[in-house]
Amino acid sequence: MWRALASNMLTVLIVALFLLGGVIMWGQSQYTSEGPLEQAICLRVKSGSNMTRVSRTLEDQGAVTSGALFRVGVKYSDKASLLKAGSYLVQPGASMEEIVDQITRGGASTCGTEIVYRVGVTRVLAEVRELDPASNRFVERAEFNPAEDEAPAEYLEKKAEADTRFRIALAEGVTSWQVTEALKSMDILEGDPGERPPEGMLAPDSYEVTPGDERAAILAEMQERQLLRINAAWEGRSADAAVETPEEMLILASIIEKETGVAEERGQVASVFTNRLKRGMRLQTDPTVIYGVTQGEGVLGRGLRQSELRRVTPWNTYVIEGLPPTPIANPGFASLEAAVNPDETDYLFFVADGTGGHAFAETLAEHNRNVVKWRQIEAERSSD
Repeated sequence: MWRALASNMLTVLIVALFLLGGVIMWGQSQYTSEGPLEQAICLRVKSGSNMTRVSRTLEDQGAVTSGALFRVGVKYSDKASLLKAGSYLVQPGASMEEIVDQITRGGASTCGTEIVYRVGVTRVLAEVRELDPASNRFVERAEFNPAEDEAPAEYLEKKAEADTRFRIALAEGVTSWQVTEALKSMDILEGDPGERPPEGMLAPDSYEVTPGDERAAILAEMQERQLLRINAAWEGRSADAAVETPEEMLILASIIEKETGVAEERGQVASVFTNRLKRGMRLQTDPTVIYGVTQGEGVLGRGLRQSELRRVTPWNTYVIEGLPPTPIANPGFASLEAAVNPDETDYLFFVADGTGGHAFAETLAEHNRNVVKWRQIEAERSSD
């Protein structure tokens, strides 16, 4: 009898172990296989939250089939204490394992709110944006000029949230004065920016920042990045370039940057200035005259006067020979490359064509005809 009982118990134990093994294998499969989420969501993990709250949120939003199984997986992967606050973009079909890895790995938030400080040629804007998970596009919630306007409530609210990301976007063609003044207006930054960086030595780019960052440190990063670009562009220069030093390349690149906002034109504009330099012709470019008037401190906001075109300044290329002594703005990498790799053309002149681009010419007669066309366009626009 005891033998029969022992045999039955052993059978039950084997079956139980078999069933337990099956449950474990099923659980592992559920944990690592594709999840039920059909549309991306932005999972926000608040500071002080825990895996229980997160699992309930995921279950409510249809990202996991079982919150309990999610918690078991977290426990057995030994990641329960590694939860990081932030906003995470959970993609359709993400497995429980992938979600756990996402919310415990940390790093910058991948969705949620972003505040972008845009430093442009004519103004500075602070934008409050939120990523729409469904379209994977940012939706603007608020916008204001931090140097002139009172901060809206939306900005103040989002600025205080722990998972908000902050970024400074520097446009091509801004001056060092404009950048320095813009940094002063950003209330999340600290410290004095120090001496204004040399013109042309700040890289137009996007910079991730955090509240409490030092203004001087951000300017230093911008200079380091620009120096790397200058070196890279100079290393890739063409033998046909008219400039002889990296400093001259930077000056010419800044003029190219201010003359055209059309990417496809940079090589042509560069070819005009290259051809004129090689022939000993004056560059005769309006942005250099403007810089002589403003010294890069703000926008002129009007057309140039004839007296300003004739006025002698170190930057007025209507009256000086060759390049001005300094850059007139901070050029992007594409303009640096164009300065030392111009298109091969015989162009010596260009003028606006009314479309945002320019009409190029090899002779003065052809250029004068293009100027007449441009004057007609101007007259028609002013009469409308």
